[in-house]
Amino acid sequence: MKNIVDLYKDVWIDEPGKAAIEELLIAVKAGRDQFSNQRYVPNEIVDLMKKSGFFRAAVPKMFGGIADNPIPFLRAIERVASVDGSAAWVASFGSSNYYLAALPIETQAMIYKNGPDQMFAGGLFPVQPAIREGNGWIINGQWKFSSGCKTADWIGVGISGSTVNGFNDMPRTAIMPASQVEVVDNWDVVGMEGTGSHDLRVNNKFVTEDWTFLRGETAKVDEPLYRIPTVPFAGQVHTAVLLGLAAGAIQELVDMCQGQTTTGAPKLADRAYFRMGLARSTASYLSCRAYFYEVCERVFEEVVEGNEISQELTNEMKLSSAHAAEVCGDVVKRCYNLSGISSIYMNRRLQKILRDTMVGVQHAHINESVFDGAGAVISNVEPFKGYL
Repeated sequence: MKNIVDLYKDVWIDEPGKAAIEELLIAVKAGRDQFSNQRYVPNEIVDLMKKSGFFRAAVPKMFGGIADNPIPFLRAIERVASVDGSAAWVASFGSSNYYLAALPIETQAMIYKNGPDQMFAGGLFPVQPAIREGNGWIINGQWKFSSGCKTADWIGVGISGSTVNGFNDMPRTAIMPASQVEVVDNWDVVGMEGTGSHDLRVNNKFVTEDWTFLRGETAKVDEPLYRIPTVPFAGQVHTAVLLGLAAGAIQELVDMCQGQTTTGAPKLADRAYFRMGLARSTASYLSCRAYFYEVCERVFEEVVEGNEISQELTNEMKLSSAHAAEVCGDVVKRCYNLSGISSIYMNRRLQKILRDTMVGVQHAHINESVFDGAGAVISNVEPFKGYL
């Protein structure tokens, strides 16, 4: 491997999308500054993501999707993230169609009646109280962090029936056409600006029971992908973005290290501390990536065999994802520090990769709290509520 990006040679999701993903990468590189400035990834890029297979990767085969081993999807997310974090984060929500498999088959058929390449975005939290009426729910409220909502075809929001103790343990997701949901344009953040993770607002909308599902509910489709635990799988998807960002940071160092410095001092490649830091970063990245994908492979082998994923392997899914996310964060920070003063400018890639990474590692599925839960399982003590 001459360069870190050589990892992504011959990476695509499916054969029909092979040419489209190359076109997508060129368009993402050309438009990534625009994504940040306008705070969302535009429709023309999402259309290329659809052609590349991102939004059919978790759609049941019975509806024309290609739901199967998720590793090609994860590696394709990585590849996009090595070019731009926001675009990869939006593409990664092709995995969200996994959740829709819990809907009644008849409802799924309506969602996919125009084809499998449907973009589903959601805002689950804060879960809002809904009023039960007849065969459905009356919904009002506002939800946060709906990545890709401006270009979605379908949107889900988190609701719960009120109980004497507040909300039920398992929130319900209500699905509706994106045109029926208001996007509150308030995504003003330090990194991942282009994800367009704005708030959602719904006013007095009635949604029937057959357009809702409980989080963690068993899929109505019996295909191997849907036997993978929901939340740990979501963590793996987010981690793939961070793996791509770290690879991009390492490649930036390689690309710049032979150039002339601002002050005329020796070029970076001629400095021992730089070479040592680059080597350490590369080894750290490749090591955490290897563990991450080794766990991904074991999980899919288990579900293909028809085995239930054990608590121990579920724990490894979470641990390998959080570990990779943490290491990628450290690698990106080290790369930024090694790059020198030139990376402070807003038009330089490394400062953008750094900001995107610092946002990504905050996600609840892969942040530091996971290590507490993982350590509890390893120690044979009860982890915090909701970890498993």
